Amino acid sequence: MEPSRLGVASRAALSEGGDLARNIAAFAPRSAQQDLSAAIADAFESRSTLLAEAGTGTGKTFAYLVPALLSGLKTIVSTGTRALQDQLYHRDLPRVRDALGIGLKTALLKGRANYLCKYRTEQAKGEPRFTSREYAAQFQRIVSWAGRTRAGDLAELDALPEDSPLLPMVTSTAENCLGSECPMYADCFVVQARQRAQAADLVVVNHHLLLADLALKQEGFGEILPGAQAFVVDEAHQLPELASQFFGEAISARPLVELARDALAECKTVTGALATVQVPARDLEQAVRGLRAAMDDLPVRATRRRAAELPAVEAAFDELEQALRAMQNALDSLRAAAPGFDSCHARAKDFETKLKRWRGAPVPRPVQEEAEYDDFSPPPREPVVSAETDETADAEQDAETPAPAAPDTSVLWYELTARGFRLARTPLDVAGPLAEHRERSRAAWVFTSATLAVGGHFQHYAQKLGLAEPTTLLAPSPFDWAQQALLYLPPGLPDPAVRHYNESLVDKLRPILEASGGRAFVLFASHRALRETAELLRGGPWPLFVQGEAPRHVLLERFRASGNGVLLGAASFREGVDVAGEALSVVVIDKLPFAAPDDPVFEARLDAIRRGGGNPFRDEQLPQAVIALKQGAGRLIRSETDRGVLVLCDPRLLSKSYGKTFLDSLPPLPRTRRIEDVADFFSGRPVVLESASASSSDDDDYYR
Repeated sequence: MEPSRLGVASRAALSEGGDLARNIAAFAPRSAQQDLSAAIADAFESRSTLLAEAGTGTGKTFAYLVPALLSGLKTIVSTGTRALQDQLYHRDLPRVRDALGIGLKTALLKGRANYLCKYRTEQAKGEPRFTSREYAAQFQRIVSWAGRTRAGDLAELDALPEDSPLLPMVTSTAENCLGSECPMYADCFVVQARQRAQAADLVVVNHHLLLADLALKQEGFGEILPGAQAFVVDEAHQLPELASQFFGEAISARPLVELARDALAECKTVTGALATVQVPARDLEQAVRGLRAAMDDLPVRATRRRAAELPAVEAAFDELEQALRAMQNALDSLRAAAPGFDSCHARAKDFETKLKRWRGAPVPRPVQEEAEYDDFSPPPREPVVSAETDETADAEQDAETPAPAAPDTSVLWYELTARGFRLARTPLDVAGPLAEHRERSRAAWVFTSATLAVGGHFQHYAQKLGLAEPTTLLAPSPFDWAQQALLYLPPGLPDPAVRHYNESLVDKLRPILEASGGRAFVLFASHRALRETAELLRGGPWPLFVQGEAPRHVLLERFRASGNGVLLGAASFREGVDVAGEALSVVVIDKLPFAAPDDPVFEARLDAIRRGGGNPFRDEQLPQAVIALKQGAGRLIRSETDRGVLVLCDPRLLSKSYGKTFLDSLPPLPRTRRIEDVADFFSGRPVVLESASASSSDDDDYYR
C-alpha cells in the first residue's frame, strides 16, 4: 500500500535533518519511531483503527504528536494518568509544536474533580468540620490561591496531598454539581476548561475523562467527543479494565456522607431549613457508619451473594434505604428554596435507586460451576441497567453474541476500605459498548502502549476492544539488549505454592544484590510476600524502601538519591516507576503475575468465558499475566545508556509449557542461570552468552 501524504511528511519530520532533529537538541532519529509515526498517519488519513505496541525507548509520544499536529484534524489524545497528562501537555507537546512551527490551538482537559469549585469552596467557609489547625491552614491556602488562579487546576497547589480530606469540600462531582443553576456558573473553571477544549485543535485528556464522556457520565457538562476526527489512546493497555468501571455503576460511603453534609451546609442560606434537615442528615450518616460496621465480618472483597448471607448486613441495608427515603422527604418541601436543596434531593433519590438495583437483582444460588453474576445488559447509550432488561438479557445474548466470546453480563460485588465501602456493578465485557462508540465517532482511533501484544500477537487486546481485524504494528525497542541487559533465571527455586518459597527467594536474592551493590527494584505478587521479604532484608547493607511506608513519590525520590537502595513494591508499582541511570540496575519479579483467583470480577469473567465455550486460562489469565510481566520488566532499561539485569524467579517459566509465552513476549535479552554471569555483568567483565532468540529450548542446559 502506498504511504499517505501525511505518512511521508511525518516520517520526514522525524528523520535525520528533519524538523525535530534541527530544532530539538537531544532528539535522535529512530527508524522504529518513524515507522510508528507513518502508520499512525495512515490511520489518520483513512479514518481507520491501529493497534501499535511501541517498545521502551521508541519515542511513541513524538511519533503520534507529529501526525496529530501536521494533519490539522481535531484530535483527542488520552493518557493513562493525570501526571502523564501534565507531562505531555506542558513538556512534550510544546517542544514538538515549536519544532514543527505549527501554531495550532491546544487544550488540557481533566475531570471535574481536578478543578476548584467556587460554589462549594464558598459553602465550606466557616465550616466546623476542620479537624485540626493544619486542615484549617490548608483551607486558607486554597482560598488565597482561588483568588489568583486562572485555570483552577488543583495541580497548581503543590503542597496539597492527593488524598486530602479538603478536596471533596472544594471540588464538585457529577452528582453534587448544580450545573447551570449554580450562582457561580459564569465563572466555573470546569465550564471554562471545556470551552477551551471545544475551541482547540488538539485536546489532551486522560482515560478517566475519555471513558466518562463515552459513558455519558457528564464529567464536563456534556460530551467533548463530537467533532473529534482522530483519537490517540496512549498507555492503551489500561483501557479495557477502566472501561468496565465506567460502563457499570457504583455507590460508596463517601458520597453518601457528603450528601448529608451538603444538605446541612445549604441550610445556612434558608431560614428554618435546619430544623427540617438536621435529623435526616444525622440519621443518614449513622446509617452509613452502621452498614460499614455490619460488614466487618465479611471478606474485604466479595460478591453480592456473599453479603446477603449475613442478616445484620441486610438489616443495615434496610436502614440505609430508609435513611435515603427520609432525606428525600425532608428535602422535598425545600427544593424550590435553593438549587442546592434540589440537587441534594435528586442525589438522595439516585442513591436510593442504585442501592435498590444493587440489592434487588437476582442473587444466584451457590451451585458448583454457577457464576456469581447477573445476566443483564445495559441499553446502548445508557450505563445504568433497568430492572426490566433482566428478563430479556439471556435471549439477546444468544442472538447477538457469537461463541466463544464471553456473554455480555455483569457481576455485582462490594469492596471494603478501612472506614468505607463500595457497592458496584461491573460489566464483564465492554467490547460492545466500546465498538459502538468507536463506530459512531467515524474517527481514526490509534491505541498504543509498550505492552499490548502477547507473544507478538494482538488478539487478546483486540477482542477486549471489539475489533475484528485491526491494523497492527510492533515497533521494536531501539535498545541494544545484548549489551545493555541480561535475563537471569535463578536455579533451584521450589514451586511458588510452597510455604517456604519466600525464604528461598531471599536466599537467591542476596547474592544478586551483592553483585549489583543494591540498586534493585523487587516486584511482588502479594503484599504479604512484600512484607515478609522486607523483614528478612532489614539490617542489611542496602537501604530499604518499602511500598506503604511512605507516599509513592517520596519513596522514589529517596530510592533515586540513595544510590544503592532496594525498592520493594507490589502490583501498583508495575507502572510509573521511571528511574533511569544506575540507581535502578536490577528488576526482580518474584512470581508470574497471575491475577488473584478470589477477585469476584475476575472470577466471574473467567466463568463467563468458560460458559461461552472459551478457555479461561488461555483466553484471559495467561494474556493478562503476560502483559503484567512486561509492564514490570519494562522498569529496567529506560534509556540508551542504562544497563541492568532482569531476574525472573518463578520456576514455572521453565517447568510449564506456558512459560515460553512469557519469555517470547519479552525483549531479546541474553539469558543465564549462573549467578557468576550476573557478577561478571556488573563487574564489567565480558559475559559470553547465546542470544535469547538463538534457541527455543526450555531445557535448563540451554540457560548456562
